[in-house]
Amino acid sequence: MSRNLHANRFPPALAGSLLEAGMIRRISAFVLLALLALSAGLALPARAQYFPTDDPVIRQIWEQGMENSQIHRLGQVLLDSIGPRLTGTPALEAGADWVVKMYESWGIQAEKEPYGTWNGWRRGITHIDLLEPRVRTLEGTMLAWSPGTSGPVQGAVVTLPRFTSPADLEAFLPQVQGKFVLVSPAEPTCRPDENWEEYATPESYERMSEERSEHRQAWRESLRSTGLRRRVLYRTLEESGALGIFTSSWPNGWGVREIFEAYTERVPTLDLSCEDYGLVFRLASNGQNPVLRVNAEAEDLGEVPTFNVIGRIPGAEVPDEYVLLSAHFDSWDGGSGATDNGTGTITMMEATRILKNVYPNPRRTILVGHWNSEEQGLNGSRAFAADHPEVVEGLQAVFNQDDGTGRVVRISMQGLAEAGASFGRWLGVLPPEITRHIDLEIPGRPGGGGSDYAAFICSGAPAFSLYSLSWDYGPYTWHTGRDTFDKVVLDEVKNNATLTAMLTYLASEEPSKMPRTRVALPISPRTGDQMTWPACRDAARTARNR
Repeated sequence: MSRNLHANRFPPALAGSLLEAGMIRRISAFVLLALLALSAGLALPARAQYFPTDDPVIRQIWEQGMENSQIHRLGQVLLDSIGPRLTGTPALEAGADWVVKMYESWGIQAEKEPYGTWNGWRRGITHIDLLEPRVRTLEGTMLAWSPGTSGPVQGAVVTLPRFTSPADLEAFLPQVQGKFVLVSPAEPTCRPDENWEEYATPESYERMSEERSEHRQAWRESLRSTGLRRRVLYRTLEESGALGIFTSSWPNGWGVREIFEAYTERVPTLDLSCEDYGLVFRLASNGQNPVLRVNAEAEDLGEVPTFNVIGRIPGAEVPDEYVLLSAHFDSWDGGSGATDNGTGTITMMEATRILKNVYPNPRRTILVGHWNSEEQGLNGSRAFAADHPEVVEGLQAVFNQDDGTGRVVRISMQGLAEAGASFGRWLGVLPPEITRHIDLEIPGRPGGGGSDYAAFICSGAPAFSLYSLSWDYGPYTWHTGRDTFDKVVLDEVKNNATLTAMLTYLASEEPSKMPRTRVALPISPRTGDQMTWPACRDAARTARNR
């Protein structure tokens, strides 16, 4: 079973032996530290800078990470000056050059390592105005890799009708000629559900929830009735003479929208905020004849090289074994790519800087990977794993961070039977100021394709995700236009960089290589079949045909 364990639930003297034996499945790292301290007859002082070890490197990492942090400086340049880092854009290349330059300034080997190509694209301005029946500048932007307009374009608006068959779509297509087409359902309300739960009567909240659910379901069924996938439907509208496609992807938060990729080839695909999309949708649905003007600038750059940024601190004793710091560098470009994954990027940069300062001759080689095209399927990390089997074979541990700005609160052992013992030893000597929030999931289950650690765990390598506290990541910053520098919680990221540097040091110094013994996975409650480990997939090394 999986649960949180508290110090008063089993004798402290058993903590180490139970962890070694794999009998603890979930335990707070702070509880573990308390148990180990009690077993040794020690008291846990209240002051934050208590060190359970006399190891001078741990203390120096703390001083560098918590008292001499460079997180603010790194984050401000990356997120404000360089900005979002969409794969195939000049901004991503400029950002990669900056990362290499920073590593070199710290005396760390770094390079851009190519692995394929992608569709190059440069974003310009996007301006969307409602002209009729009243004037309003709308909140919206182009989706990634969208064609532009080649100057302002003006036209009426049409919404998709209710389709029951492909024939209904064929009958509708002549109506899109010279018009903008709205292809998403409009939300009945852009107030988040939690706001309704707090203020509405139960009856009113239930009616709103039912209306929202029924409207979304009816829209999905209508689109399915066309017999076309979304990508093909959008191109069909484009080929039928539409001036552009408007979407809206709302993650149930105040004033936010998710921004992904375009499927059109000649006309723009644009995204409007929940509120403004609803406004235009209601005007069109009620025969009030909205007219929009769009000026969207974009430049198709053709196929351009793709690359990862790889940093290296060579190992002094076991150079062909590796501790890999991992975070994807690319982002969507609605905001600044701050919490996805600028925070992971600067966490790994800062951890590597700290290690170079206080641990310049590591036992094992320390690598840092800033991956490209994670958002398109872990392409950069999968390509690296395929191109460097010797690194995968020699991995001692991978530490990956990719879920926002919050402090690390959970580490899963990813189904590796003996990993819990290693983490128990490592976290047991770290300051409780850092470890008190962390739960270990022992043995946990192997992760799928959610982030770049999956490019390594699929082969059985010891790859771990440092899961962070939410800070409303899902509804507010994940792939949204609000993912900007001001959302970075500097104290939390500073904590994570210090933790990562300490774990990297301890993993590098570990006397033996971490075993790769896998646990037997349980029966799936959904299928009734034995669950299987995720299979390794090939990376996409060339641009997809939009």
